[in-house]
Amino acid sequence: MKIRTAATAALALATVLTLAGCASSGGSDSGSMPGMDHGSTRMPSASSSASADFNGADVMFAAMMIPHHEQAVEMADVILAKEGIDEQVVTLAEDIKAAQQPEIDQMEGWLEEWGTGMPDMDDMGHGGGMMGDDDMTALQGATATEASRLFLEQMITHHEGAIEMAQDEINNGQNADAIEMAQNIVDSQTAEIAIMQDLLTQL
Repeated sequence: MKIRTAATAALALATVLTLAGCASSGGSDSGSMPGMDHGSTRMPSASSSASADFNGADVMFAAMMIPHHEQAVEMADVILAKEGIDEQVVTLAEDIKAAQQPEIDQMEGWLEEWGTGMPDMDDMGHGGGMMGDDDMTALQGATATEASRLFLEQMITHHEGAIEMAQDEINNGQNADAIEMAQNIVDSQTAEIAIMQDLLTQL
């Protein structure tokens, strides 16, 4: 499994900080974002002043988390297309997809609002826990119980990477909405890791 190195992270951060160099340093009003709490329906106001208040860490968080979430959705789609998958694993995959796609949309909206766009991340990696091509090929080729087990093992690693990235945002970010989403990711994905670890003992 390919995990972002410190050097890669530093390079990505330097690029993102350049893109966000004109970020506001003023105060912010907290807004509510749809996080990994699957029951949340609150959305921030389009006119929220928090949307304009951001720093390089906020841009880094969104730019790194978007492709990270996109891969989680892809992994969920792979497992949902298979036959003979444990019903609890199917439910988990559905929940992950339902939670992370709206977050992708929201983070893309932030980058547009902030005027940074999506940085070129091709040579920078996309954050800790990302699956490599071999990992995805293995998941696509697996069947039944083997596929269920592999999905859980890979997603635990994937979630651990997302939690690390989200904690960086909580510690260093400025945008209230982004920090709230990061906290939701930490809370919900920590809980999902516990569920997946338990499911692994049952397969």
